[in-house]
Parts: sequence; structure tokens; C-alpha cells
Amino acid sequence: MVNRAVLADQLFTGISQRHLACLIEELAQPWRAGLEGRRHAARGEAGRRAAGAGARHQLVFVDRLVATLIQLRHDLPHAMLGLLLGVDPSTITCAITEVRMLLAERGCAVPDRPGLRLRTLTDVFAYAQAEGIELRLDATEIQVRRPPASRGGRRAFVSGKKKQNTMKATVIADWRGRTLWTDALRPGRLHDATAARNEGIAICFQYFPDVAVLLDDGYLGLSRDHRGQAITPPRKPRPGAPPSRVEQWERDRHWHSSHKRWKQLTRWTHRRDSLPDTYRAIANLVSDRTITI
Repeated sequence: MVNRAVLADQLFTGISQRHLACLIEELAQPWRAGLEGRRHAARGEAGRRAAGAGARHQLVFVDRLVATLIQLRHDLPHAMLGLLLGVDPSTITCAITEVRMLLAERGCAVPDRPGLRLRTLTDVFAYAQAEGIELRLDATEIQVRRPPASRGGRRAFVSGKKKQNTMKATVIADWRGRTLWTDALRPGRLHDATAARNEGIAICFQYFPDVAVLLDDGYLGLSRDHRGQAITPPRKPRPGAPPSRVEQWERDRHWHSSHKRWKQLTRWTHRRDSLPDTYRAIANLVSDRTITI
């Protein structure tokens, strides 16, 4: 076992001590409520012991949160984390599963608005219309392991763009590239525009007509259906076009794609069903940098 204070250092967790304290205050009560809810479901009745009675946790909540942050940051094996914290690897696995889900459900922080978080696509559009900001939307793909040959639906994960087995996430950011929302990941074969439509972006365009979203060439269908709101880069000038027109197109194209700045996972080697929660948890933690912590 090592000193808990050493493991809670920013070098291991990737966040400051103040940020860690805010997370403990925010997530401790939901974790305790979820724990009691699972116990009640297992018993089928209310507990008979007095509050605080019974066996103590081998791993308190603070250690569970620190272990989860270290795993998200450095992808250490659960056996190594168990050795560092003096518990069985299965305890680490359960702790990471619980805390990772809490982190994923927090939603993204709003720049300069402490306490306000965006959890749905409707929240993002409502915020953009109220603040008068322009949104950037793009899809990012993460390489995953190929499904076994005996399992159906293998082709659904083969990306037509990357020619690899991937899962795709749709991400929305503001004009400065700060993440505001990310959806649940989908198989990589799904088209970018189809993934956005499945999240209900057409309805958001209908109910928030003043919101404009910058897109890349993969969303030309959305640009055609929602003119003036879904904005894609200008078409490449034809051969023989004036040099000034070509230079303007290059400037517009570079400015239009400048929002692709978020750091993403390059390859996921674990179970695919745990990737969505992991991705959203990391996105929500990264978005915390936009508020004062």
C-alpha cells in the first residue's frame, strides 16, 4: 500500500486538488444513494440496522474516485491499482464501474457558468440560443477490437472512412472548441449525418431556429435540409477560378475545421460496452476546465 495523498496528486489523477475536492462533494451523495438503492433492491425491504452499523468499506469513496481517475488517465490494470490500494482487483473493478457511471452522467460544464451543466442535445441548443453563440459539430471515431467471428453484426463496426473497426461519437463544441455535449457512441459504419439525426438534431433545428451549427463535408444532407442553420464549408472552386477566390476558400475551409481540437482516445482495447461511459466521463472532466475550479 502507498500513501493515499500521493495517489491523489495531480500527476496521477490529471486534475487539481481543488477539482478533486469539488468532485468528492458533488458525487459522494449520489454514490451513497445508489449504493443504498442497490441494497434495498437486493433485500426487498428497508434495512433493519441502525445508520452506520455493519461492515466498513475496504475502499472509501475518496479512494474509489481516485482509482477511477487514475484508470481513466493512465489506463493502469485493475490488479496494479488493487496492489497500490491494498484491496482485491475485483473491488477496484466494481468501484471503477460505479464511479465512472457517475462521472458520465454529470453532463458537460458551461463556460463561465459554475453549477450549470448540459446533459442533452436540447440543453445545448437552448443554451446556444439564449447566449447567441455558434456551435461546432463533428464526429470522432475510436478504434476498437474486432468482434468475434461467431458474433453477428461484425460489419456494423467497420468504418468506411478509416477502414478499421471503430465506434463513433458526435461532439458539439462552442466557437472556442470547448466541449458542450457528446452522445452515446455508435458503431463506426453509421454515417455521420445519420448519427446526428438519430440524436434528434432535426427537431432541435425546428424548435431553435436562431441557432447556427458549423459542420464539415460529411453533413451536406443536413445543410440541404436546414439551410441557414446547418452550415457546411463552401464548395472547392473549379479549375481556372481567380486566385483570390481560391485563397478565400482555403481561409474559410481552415477556419471551418479549426474546432477539431479535443483530445480523443486513439484505440480502445477493453470491452466495447464500457467505452461509451468512459468517453463521456472523460469529456465531462475535460469540460470542467472551462469553469473556475
